[in-house]
Amino acid sequence: MNPVLAPLAAIGRSTLALLAAIGSVAIYAAQTLSHLFRPPYYPREFLTALMTIGYFSLPVVGLTALFTGGALALQIYSGGARFNAEAVVPQIVAIGMVRELGPVLVGLMIAARVTSSVAAEIATMKVTEQIDALVTLSTHPMKYLTLPRVMAGLLVVPVLVGVGDVIGIMGGYLVGTERLGFNAATYLTNTVDFLEARDVASSLAKGAAFGFIATLMGCYYGMRSDRGAQGVGAATKSSVVAAAVMILAANYLLTELFF
Repeated sequence: MNPVLAPLAAIGRSTLALLAAIGSVAIYAAQTLSHLFRPPYYPREFLTALMTIGYFSLPVVGLTALFTGGALALQIYSGGARFNAEAVVPQIVAIGMVRELGPVLVGLMIAARVTSSVAAEIATMKVTEQIDALVTLSTHPMKYLTLPRVMAGLLVVPVLVGVGDVIGIMGGYLVGTERLGFNAATYLTNTVDFLEARDVASSLAKGAAFGFIATLMGCYYGMRSDRGAQGVGAATKSSVVAAAVMILAANYLLTELFF
């Protein structure tokens, strides 16, 4: 190959591979959602996914939001002191947690905890031929494995985001009142007065999108994993990376849409 054209050929191959991957994920998502309108349904799998994704993620979500809110209050107070603007701490903590940090951090925590777990579980089922057994029993793997997890993520992650937003604001409140000398009643009043319904709606919408992405990526890479332990590891790693990148990209697009 001509040395001058070699870099262009490499860029072309990478671009085509990226487009093929995006198309494959989009088709997989469409196929998953198409099963929503066709029985049979598996409520036990759905309820199990709700517990796994939602309830058992509360500790890591709560701790992440609490410390992030506290650190944010300290940073805003320190930066605002340079311009005699320390009083804006409650407002900026509230809008920062609700609009951006709350949804993004919860989404990334779900990607780290849930996406990896789902990908490893489904990939292991593929390696041990349990998915083939489902097909033998006339059970569609996508309907039994993918749809309940994706729907659970779509419904429960916005709840986690709402909880994370509240806990993050509480973390800023505790630091503001105990360490920075803010009046408790004034801090809460400034927080409530500054937030708008659009801020909360955008936060919950981001949570739904991030939950859908995180669970979809776990199922997608789990279903496409190679055989053997190495294939399970590769599927788990790829699912978390893809989910994190897509969550950050979706966060930018949704921020443009809402604001």
